[in-house]
Amino acid sequence: MNKRMIIMLLLATVLFGGIFGFKAFVDQVIADVFDNMEPDVVTITATAASTQTWTPRFEAVGTLAPVNGAELSVEIGGIVRAVHFENGQRVEAGQRLVELDTRVDRAELAQLEAALELAEQEQARLQRLVEQRSVSRAELDRAASEATQARAAVEVRQALIDQKTVVAPFDGRAGIRRVNPGQFIGGGEPVVTLQSLDPIFVDFSLPQRKLPLLADDAEVRVSIDAFPDREFNGQVTAVEPRLDRSTRTIPVQATLANADELLRPGMFARVELDLGSPESQVVLPQTAIRHAPYGSSVFVIESKGDDTIVVQRFVRTGIRRGDLIAITEGLEEGEKVASSGLLKLQNNSRVRIDDDEDVQPSDDADPRPDNG
Repeated sequence: MNKRMIIMLLLATVLFGGIFGFKAFVDQVIADVFDNMEPDVVTITATAASTQTWTPRFEAVGTLAPVNGAELSVEIGGIVRAVHFENGQRVEAGQRLVELDTRVDRAELAQLEAALELAEQEQARLQRLVEQRSVSRAELDRAASEATQARAAVEVRQALIDQKTVVAPFDGRAGIRRVNPGQFIGGGEPVVTLQSLDPIFVDFSLPQRKLPLLADDAEVRVSIDAFPDREFNGQVTAVEPRLDRSTRTIPVQATLANADELLRPGMFARVELDLGSPESQVVLPQTAIRHAPYGSSVFVIESKGDDTIVVQRFVRTGIRRGDLIAITEGLEEGEKVASSGLLKLQNNSRVRIDDDEDVQPSDDADPRPDNG
């Protein structure tokens, strides 16, 4: 019985040993095949690192605001008698826009003016009598006081009439009116908006670390989504004297010419301005950079015998500008790197360079794509 068991164990050991040995042999053969296999040649495009002079640029988002802008309203309620402007019309400072019914006020004003005229005449008559010593000076003082009170009453009534007339406080363009003749409106109710459009402000914020680099009359370039093919230029004209406590940024205001009135208050704007002195930068197309959690790298092209290979090298990147990115460390001017096809590359991969200009990645520092 024991002899039979020993024979079975020996047979099982030989069987399983043969199976595992064959599996190990097959794995070794496969590994040898892969180790001796020639890697495929990867087709890429290439570019050489170049040097460009860039002025440090700050980009911010801003909002357009009018130099003068107001929502006009009447101070005292009443019935709208006349509207003296058209929707969207350009108006001048001092122009009457809306008048309320003032017939009762003007009748009372005429009554008060008559009383003022009588009081002034009485004052003048008593002045002559005082000079003739026919009446006391107290009578003249009383008449003078009554004339002053009558004059004040006239001015008060005239002010009430003026408060029922909406006058343009500055030159600008009127909006859409919110009242119609015959309509009753209350005091303080909006009548129309008035905006001064030329020039126009753009408001944006600047981080506190950038403040020492900001010149008093720094040039700004503004782009608006509504006009993708145009760039608007202006100058910084005001800087807030204190920072915002919550964001630690400082509000800045620039002024733009707007003779054609294309820019309107409230528009979203992208603002660019140069801060600091021009600096020399080694630059590459952004497509030449492989970004990874452990760092950014490029594939430098080298010759190895009759083959062209790429060697992965880690670099430190800087600011971006259009299609380009600055390399602050790890690459020298003139070194040639792969600019496309990076996903197929590994360290020491064999490559073939495609020189066709139609497949070269864009390397424009200020691209202006056609949004049409």
